[in-house]
Amino acid sequence: MWKYTPLQMDINKVLVDKFKKYAKVGGALFLILGTVGILFPTFMTISTVIFVSYLMLFAGISAASLTWASNPNDWAGWLKSFALIGVALYMIFYPIQGAGTLGLLLSIYYFMDAFASFGIALSSQGQKHKFVWLFNALTSFALAIIFVVNWPFSSIWLVGFFVGISLFFDGIALLFGGLFLNEIKKDL
Repeated sequence: MWKYTPLQMDINKVLVDKFKKYAKVGGALFLILGTVGILFPTFMTISTVIFVSYLMLFAGISAASLTWASNPNDWAGWLKSFALIGVALYMIFYPIQGAGTLGLLLSIYYFMDAFASFGIALSSQGQKHKFVWLFNALTSFALAIIFVVNWPFSSIWLVGFFVGISLFFDGIALLFGGLFLNEIKKDL
């Protein structure tokens, strides 16, 4: 197909072999985690809240140390640090309310994704991919409405359910990606 030098062929074969191995392992793990999230959405929601909380805590501490080291008089840097740390601690100590916060953030994300996809679909007059963007827009809009209708009460299971679905399909994509690399490897 493309012309490779012998060194490029060796590097590509090594990369393909490594990715194929890790894609299958990662795909299997994602399938398991996704299945757990779908079957036990409340557990996955609390796990997601705790994970996001600790990421925010680490980001807040990192931002504070960077502000301290670079410009201790930067009030915006301190505000960002304290906001991240405060929200992270709130979500760690009150995970149920943190699930409501994540549910609200996800609904905002889905609304923004829906409007962006509608924009792309409307600007794609005469293109074959217009309907894919329109389908994506309608799906994202429906997901946003599902979140908003019973918010914050539905967040305790919807966040975990949607994270589980996402992990499940990521696992399928990784597994198939690893399997399709057999075909690519033949071309190298």
